[in-house]
Amino acid sequence: MAKIETDRYEKVHTRRIEVATYDCGRDGIIVAGSLKDDRLQPIHRLDGRQIAPGRVHHMIIRMRVQGPNLTIGDIEVEMPTVPYEECIETQTSLEPVKGMQIASGFTNAVKARVGGAKGCAHLVALLVSMASAAVQGAWAAVSRRPSDNADYRDRAMAVIVDTCRVWRKDGPKSKSLGK
Repeated sequence: MAKIETDRYEKVHTRRIEVATYDCGRDGIIVAGSLKDDRLQPIHRLDGRQIAPGRVHHMIIRMRVQGPNLTIGDIEVEMPTVPYEECIETQTSLEPVKGMQIASGFTNAVKARVGGAKGCAHLVALLVSMASAAVQGAWAAVSRRPSDNADYRDRAMAVIVDTCRVWRKDGPKSKSLGK
C-alpha cells in the first residue's frame, strides 16, 4: 500500500483531545477531558462571511466515575470557546448519561441518548474518547494498590471483556483471568 503523503499539502484544521484520570481511592476516579478545534486558514461561512483563523471549539467535560463497573455518577461541561452563542444551550445536554455504565455498547447508547439534535456532536465525540480513556485510567488507579479481591476483579473484567480483540471473551487474556 502506498504511503499517504501530508507534507506537500497545507494543513487547514487541527483537533486535540486530551484526557486525564485522577484517582479518588475507593470513591472511584475523576476523568477530565478537553477538546480543542483550531482553524488554521481563513474560511467562508455559509452566509458568505469570511472568518479568520483561530480557535473554533474549546470544550471541557469532567465526570466522576464510580467503582469497578465504571458508572458515571456526575458530569459537568464547560464551553470556553464555541462558534455560535446558541451552542451554550447544549451545555447541559450530557445530563442523561448520569448513571450509565462505561462498558461495551456505551458509544451507541450515548449517541441514542444525547446525540444528533439532542445535543452537540463535539461533546459526544469528547465523551466517547473519554470513556475509553476512563477504562485505562481506572485500571491505572486500581493497579496502584495490591488487590486479591476476586469480586472486584470479576466486576472489573465484566467492563473490559469484548472491548477489543485482545480482551475478547474467548481470547487468551480473558481466559487467563478465569473469564
